[in-house]
Amino acid sequence: MRISEAEAVVMQVLWGDHPLSADEVMARLPGGNDWAEATVKTLLNRLLNKGAIAAEKEGRRYLYSPLVQRDAWVLEESRSLIDRLFDGRVAPLVAHFSQHRKLSTEDVAELRRLLEELDDEQR
Repeated sequence: MRISEAEAVVMQVLWGDHPLSADEVMARLPGGNDWAEATVKTLLNRLLNKGAIAAEKEGRRYLYSPLVQRDAWVLEESRSLIDRLFDGRVAPLVAHFSQHRKLSTEDVAELRRLLEELDDEQR
């Protein structure tokens, strides 16, 4: 399921805590978002129509909860990115970032650890 960048901002709020009303989602949006209430409600409706969230009526309001797990969404998004930009290969992705963005000592250590784990699994 494709979730837009704006919808992903709303999903991040719901993954952090749920169920939430539209007003509660608005109040928890990251500081840089000054979206109107109608915008948030539109995004919630789009996510409902996609089956990414559920809504439960409570009195005069609806409470929203995610149906898509964050880990599943991240996996799908990362696979899509790697497929689109790097022909499904991870090595060119890492090479790209190492050439265009300084990798920290921690990043390099983490990459080495991951490679060692992969190497151990393949033996």
